[in-house]
Amino acid sequence: MFSTLLTLAGMFVAPAMAEEPAPIIAPNYLQTPYYFEGLDGIVQDDEEPEDSVRSEQEAVRRGSDKKDESDGSSRRRVIMTIQKKNFLKVGRVEIGPTVGAVVNDPFLNRFIIGAIVDYHFTEVFGVELQLAYAPIFGTGGENDPDWKQLSKTLREENSVAPDISKLTFNSSLSLMFSPIYGKAAIFRTILIFDIFGNFGAGIVQTSDDLVALGASEDDDEAVATQNQWHPTTIIGAGIRVAFNRTVAVRLEGKSMTYVEVINSSTLEMKNNFIAQGSVTFFFPNLPR
Repeated sequence: MFSTLLTLAGMFVAPAMAEEPAPIIAPNYLQTPYYFEGLDGIVQDDEEPEDSVRSEQEAVRRGSDKKDESDGSSRRRVIMTIQKKNFLKVGRVEIGPTVGAVVNDPFLNRFIIGAIVDYHFTEVFGVELQLAYAPIFGTGGENDPDWKQLSKTLREENSVAPDISKLTFNSSLSLMFSPIYGKAAIFRTILIFDIFGNFGAGIVQTSDDLVALGASEDDDEAVATQNQWHPTTIIGAGIRVAFNRTVAVRLEGKSMTYVEVINSSTLEMKNNFIAQGSVTFFFPNLPR
């Protein structure tokens, strides 16, 4: 009886032990990781890609259905598209005109025109020379276009002499530092940008407004320090947007701090913050 039971158990168990479990075959789209990297990052299934990215997807799908002819295996290919960095600064000169204004002076309107020349040692570091001039449009008084309303109120209505010093010229040499580089898609147009800072020193020329100070040209002390040159520090930051390999637009702000003498007797620390924009051109041109 016992031997009969063993015989029957062997008839059911032996075939089960002899057969190997069937392999589980995953669908094709799970076997191969496809990466579609465009200018806007990795394209997800729920996103609508650009035409260029869509064509790359179709090319990958067509290629993935074919076997690797080099070794005869059925391995699928992983194709990654890498966008080339087509805007480079290293070893190039950047030059362009600038326009700006002093935005933190409560007494005066100061508009500035100038030029910048940069040389980029690397993609991150460079050096910049800037020259700027601020024209004087008036000679002081209520009708002076350089005076803001606060100056007119203090001088004409309250008989208070505000300390008005007009920035007329500045020159600076700065170290450029560009740690951030990126791309942005705006209305199907790819814009390349970088964020930079500059740190340096320079010189500033100022001209005291004798009318605002209540002084005349016969006042020797006021006239002696009316026009002055000052050493100044430069600290600034901005953003550069490149439209192609040669042309870019810059928006930036710079802070200048210096000490000047008033009426040949009083020392006063001044700070002018300049907001400026520029269109710059890079040389030499890069080959396509």
